Amino acid sequence: MMRYFLSACLLAALGVARAFAQETWAPLPKVSQVDICIYGATSAGITAAVEARRQGKSVLLVEPGPRIGGLTAGGLGMTDIGKVEIIQGLALTFYRRVGEAYGSDGPVFKFEPKVALAVYRQMLREAGIEVWMERRIRRAKKQGNRLQSITLEPASAKAGGGRARVEAQVFLDCSYEGDLMARSGVTYTIGREGSAKYGEEFNGLHMREYHQFPDGVDPYRERGNPRSGLLWGIIPGPMGQQGQADRRVQAYNYRLTVTNDPANRIPFTRPAGYDSTRYELLLRWKEVEPWRRGINDCFAWDMMPNHKTDVNNRGALSTDMIGENWDYPEASYKRRKEIARRHREYTLGLLWFVASDPRIPEAVRQEIGQWGWPRDEYEEFGHFTPQLYIREARRMVGRYVMTQANCQRRATVDDAVGWAAYTMDSHNTGRYVVNGMVKNEGDVQIPIPGKYDVSYRSLTPLEQEACNLLVPVCLSASHIAYGSIRMEPVFMVLGQTAALAACQAIDEHQGCVQRVSADRVMARFRQ
Repeated sequence: MMRYFLSACLLAALGVARAFAQETWAPLPKVSQVDICIYGATSAGITAAVEARRQGKSVLLVEPGPRIGGLTAGGLGMTDIGKVEIIQGLALTFYRRVGEAYGSDGPVFKFEPKVALAVYRQMLREAGIEVWMERRIRRAKKQGNRLQSITLEPASAKAGGGRARVEAQVFLDCSYEGDLMARSGVTYTIGREGSAKYGEEFNGLHMREYHQFPDGVDPYRERGNPRSGLLWGIIPGPMGQQGQADRRVQAYNYRLTVTNDPANRIPFTRPAGYDSTRYELLLRWKEVEPWRRGINDCFAWDMMPNHKTDVNNRGALSTDMIGENWDYPEASYKRRKEIARRHREYTLGLLWFVASDPRIPEAVRQEIGQWGWPRDEYEEFGHFTPQLYIREARRMVGRYVMTQANCQRRATVDDAVGWAAYTMDSHNTGRYVVNGMVKNEGDVQIPIPGKYDVSYRSLTPLEQEACNLLVPVCLSASHIAYGSIRMEPVFMVLGQTAALAACQAIDEHQGCVQRVSADRVMARFRQ
């Protein structure tokens, strides 16, 4: 309980309340002019905004969703790092302040969502950053290769008001989806390149052993009868050939914060629209491969401070909603909202199924029955995170494409503005019938030798497409390389260095980001 007290004290000291001056939902001015406009208050967007203000620039941070902080404040408290030395600058400041919340003298990488949110708000408040909440991009206006302005529309009734236009010298797209990049006419790709395109052994379609069904799991509603139809969650049609290209996207999920503290727990309940047939494959899987580790068979149940968790996908069937997100990257806002809703319903139903279905072993049901939603997290969202884990959406095709060769240090760059060190990682992308059995496809987990450099050119579009836009999240990388780069601490560093590049572009190059010196960016970063 002492650790909870320390966290509560810090939150009070930070001035945490239900309304924050820097987060604006009220009607906006029709036109706003700033030096730097940042779209997406993700981990990258926040560090970018703070650094740009430290360099004396006027900044506007625009968040299309209802909560700042992206995945870091949205349930991903089990920080994926690889090598801790890649965490520098404002990223290290963030994790040190998280440590202060728990009475630690050093950085802490396991934390509650509310603590991450409080620290981000503190950083924004100290820098004097205004955040326009629930404003999403409708269009971008260009003159030649220069992005002049973006038009925003309210994303909810709470946002209020009509459309607003933002004019800036330099724009940063820090969203997980790359919507600003796409509306600016920048070339991008979706899905997986074939293995041959960049000479990548692990790109393209892959059926491997990780998070996989064992042999012998029957895929049909009536066992052994293909005419009866497929069980829910299996994609009809052929899987395809190993290594081939496609536009399929690796699975999304929600990173779940639950608690076993009786004083803070709201029990799981049967969700509206619950359909137990969606989880029949879990039973079929466990008939062939019996339960061994309880709930950890089908959930990565990682503990966070104060009796809370960061629950992630694990096993053949888990929180990843495989194959249900393929159209998300280019979907309309309405369709994306529907996809997120379906993921939420699936997740709530899965928890209820494991907790209540009599075909689940009693010991497993009793184990998960000790958990529930924390009263002190996501209060305005019904205690469930509003942040869907967009593991991968659009990826820019810029001046340099990061590939497997970079991850394995067989190719190096001379314009580094950040580092990555995590395994080349992709979650499953599809679920098919292969030789009469259920098989998942797409999961790849390949260790790398150590940290490697991320090129500044991979953050910049081709100059003829957009000369004053930086993209530190949906950066230029192949599918398999992006799986290593796409970690929240990396995004924080790249957001900060992108802001420094934007400042240099404004001061010396009339806003042209392609003419920036990466060496000088890093010299300023190290200061």
